[in-house]
Amino acid sequence: MTPSVLTVSALNQAVAQLLERNIPLTWVSGEISNFTRAASGHWYFTLKDQAAQVRAVMFRGRAQYAGFMPREGDKVEVRALVTLYAPRGDYQLSVEAIRRAGLGNLYEAFLQLKAQLTAEGLFDPQRKRAIPGFVRSIGIVTSPQAAALRDILTALQRRAPHIRIVLYPTPVQGEGSAQKIAQAIATASSRAECDVLLVCRGGGSIEDLWSFNAEIVARAIAACSMPVISGVGHETDFTIADFAADIRAATPTAAAELAAAPRADWLAELAQYGNALQRAMRRQLSSHAQTLDWHARRLQSPAAAITHKRLQLQSWSQRLAYSARYPLQNSRASLTQLQTRLRNQLPDTESYRIQLAEWKRRLAAGAAGQTRTHRQELAALEAQLELLSPQRTLERGYSILSDHKGKLIRSTKQLQPNTSINVRTAGDSAEVGIASVQPSLD
Repeated sequence: MTPSVLTVSALNQAVAQLLERNIPLTWVSGEISNFTRAASGHWYFTLKDQAAQVRAVMFRGRAQYAGFMPREGDKVEVRALVTLYAPRGDYQLSVEAIRRAGLGNLYEAFLQLKAQLTAEGLFDPQRKRAIPGFVRSIGIVTSPQAAALRDILTALQRRAPHIRIVLYPTPVQGEGSAQKIAQAIATASSRAECDVLLVCRGGGSIEDLWSFNAEIVARAIAACSMPVISGVGHETDFTIADFAADIRAATPTAAAELAAAPRADWLAELAQYGNALQRAMRRQLSSHAQTLDWHARRLQSPAAAITHKRLQLQSWSQRLAYSARYPLQNSRASLTQLQTRLRNQLPDTESYRIQLAEWKRRLAAGAAGQTRTHRQELAALEAQLELLSPQRTLERGYSILSDHKGKLIRSTKQLQPNTSINVRTAGDSAEVGIASVQPSLD
C-alpha cells in the first residue's frame, strides 16, 4: 500500500503534541539573551549556557506575575513546557514561571541539604507511593488560621464532600515551627486514621517557607505510614518537603484536588478531554500570538507601501501604453500575410541580374571617368600651388630676413644697429651684421 503523505502543518502539530505529552513541565536554568518585550506584553528571549541555547516565550498572562523584568545576562530558572512553534518548525520553551537563580545563603543551604538527602536516597522515585484510588479520609497538617486550610476545605467540599477531614494543627512558620510540623506528621502517622496526608501552607518568601526546608520535616514525611502530598507556597515555590513527599502539588488547593478522586469515571474522562482541548486552544492561541508579533515586527510603513504601489502602477502603465502602440497580434498578422505573399510571388531574378551587371559596368566606367577628372584637377591645383610656393619666390632672387630668435623682419623698424640678422635665400642662408639703420626718405 502507498504510505500516507503528511503536510508540513500536520507534521509540526504531531511533533508538538508528542513533545507536550512526553516531556512534563520542568525547571530549566540558564542565562537570558536576546530579551524582547513585544507590544502585546509577551516576552521572547533565548536561554543559554556555555554549550547550548534554546528559544523561550513567556506570554503576558504569565509574565505579569513574574515579579521582575529580566535583563541581558541574568541568571534565571524557568518552569516551562517544551513546545513547537508550528509556523517556523522551531522547538521552544513555553515558560509558565520565572525566578532568579540563587537566593543567597538560604538557597545555598537548601541546595546542600537537598544534595545530602538525595545521596541518602530519601528522594528516590522508587520509594514514592501512589495515592489510593478511593480515599475515605484525608489528614491535613497546617495552621488552623492559614488561608491554605480554607482553600483546601473549599476544594474538598466542592470536589468530594463525602470525604472525612482530620486536621493536625501546627504553626507553619516562626521559631520552632519545623519541630512542631514534624511532630504533627508523626502524630498522623502513628494514628493511621487517614488514607492520605496533606502537608500545606500558603505562599510567601523563602524565609517564610523555610520551616518546610528543615531536615527534620523531610525525614518525618519520608517515615510517614501513609502517602504524603505537599502543597507549600505557590506554583513556583519548591521546598525540601516537596522532594520528600510522594507527590508535590503546586498549591494547597492543588494538593486537595490530587488527594480527592473524581466522583465518576466519565467526569474524569470529560475533564481529560476538556484539558486536551484547552491545551490545544492554548497552543493555537500561543502560536497565533507569536505569529501576530512576528508579523507586527515585519509590518511595512504605509507610506513606503503606497510609494511601492505607485511605482509599480507607473511601470504597468508604461508597459500598457507600449503594448497598445505596438500590438503583437497585428505584427504577427502582418508577418503571416507577408510570408504568404512572399511564397506566392517568386520574383524573376534573371532580368535583375542583367540590369545589375549593366549598372555595375556603368558604375565602373563612371568611377574611372571621375577618377581621371579628379586627377586632372589635382594636377592643376598642384601647379598653382607650385607657383605660389615660397621656395619659387626665393629662386626668383628674393630672400627672407629674420632675427636671431627666428622672427620675420617685415620693417626697418625691427632693425637695430650693431646687431646681426639671418638672410635666407633659395639655396642657403647667411648671417649679416647691421652697421646702421637709415630712416625712410618717403
